[in-house]
Amino acid sequence: MSYSYYQARSTTHSNSPYSQNDPISIQSPNKKPSNTESSSKRGDNFNKTQSLRWQSSSMKNWEHKKFERQLKVDHMGSTEFGICGWILAGFSIIIIIITLPLSLFFCIKVIQEYERAVIFRLGRLVPGGPKGPGLFIVIPCIDSYKKVDLRVVSFDVPPQEILTKDSVTVAVDAVVYSRISNSTISVTNVEDATRSTKLLAQTTLRNILGTKTLAEILSDRDTISLQMQNMLDEATDPWGVKVERVEVKDVRLPVQLQRAMAAEAEATREARAKVIAAEGEEKASRALSQAASVISQSSAALQLRYLQTLNSISAEKNSTIIFPFPIELFKSFIPKSKDKKEPQITSVLPLKTDTSSRTTNLNHKSSPETTTFRDCKKSSLIREESIVRL
Repeated sequence: MSYSYYQARSTTHSNSPYSQNDPISIQSPNKKPSNTESSSKRGDNFNKTQSLRWQSSSMKNWEHKKFERQLKVDHMGSTEFGICGWILAGFSIIIIIITLPLSLFFCIKVIQEYERAVIFRLGRLVPGGPKGPGLFIVIPCIDSYKKVDLRVVSFDVPPQEILTKDSVTVAVDAVVYSRISNSTISVTNVEDATRSTKLLAQTTLRNILGTKTLAEILSDRDTISLQMQNMLDEATDPWGVKVERVEVKDVRLPVQLQRAMAAEAEATREARAKVIAAEGEEKASRALSQAASVISQSSAALQLRYLQTLNSISAEKNSTIIFPFPIELFKSFIPKSKDKKEPQITSVLPLKTDTSSRTTNLNHKSSPETTTFRDCKKSSLIREESIVRL
């Protein structure tokens, strides 16, 4: 290409008006023209020079354009495909049509509403954040992706043997509810977010319960659960995990401790029952004393109480019947003496009525001869007080 260009240039230069045979360029150095001749010759030479310059410039422009066209042809080659070119183009189109479904299968992916896809391109995180939900495109052999589930996940914390603050060994288990809050961080910052959260929950449960007594563990479960949730949420935030809730499920005590606590609870219940019974007896005795004082002031009330007692005795199937002795019947027969001392009655036994016989026992410190109607009055009053207490 360069050889033809220089050859054309040399040919053009040899044919140009500025060649060696040009009369203007060849002059005799010994000949001296006159003034008139020299002026006319100068005008002719100027005109010839202008015309020759115009011709040379036009030739140069034509040669330059021809050279540019030659360069384009050399670089681009022939613009026609030819038979082989058309065959290759058709074969490429056929391959694209055949492999299109397979290409779509490997390139187009679907993500559910509760999922996100973190895409890596040549090992680097693709800008723009996670993809989804819906369709997204990956480049085979260049892009790789990982699905992340955003739903709440629950897992059980295995029973942990814990020594409490008051030196009691207990086994406590719990359940934790968590979810992925940032899918990109959960993939890039931690290998397995769920497993790491589970192990952290075990150690956190042991650390918290180690500072509590057995009574606090049994009574303040809600406080312990809330404290454990706050600690887990703060620790798992760099992993992109959000702890929603923590619940303490079961607290297992040793068998001996269970027996001791059962005995303690039973003793406490018995003590409370005794206290309640004593308080009831105290209130009942006060009420009975008030009732006895009221009844003693009115004989009609005493008779009414007597009739109520007989009614209650007859309503039940009893083999023993108590008959109080009505002292009012003998008031007219009782002498009114102040000097005579009244005998002291220690106890009065009720009258027992059986099918065979009836016996009456009276124990007095005095002799049987001093027993009078006043003694009978005393015995009847004692019987009435006993009936009122019943």
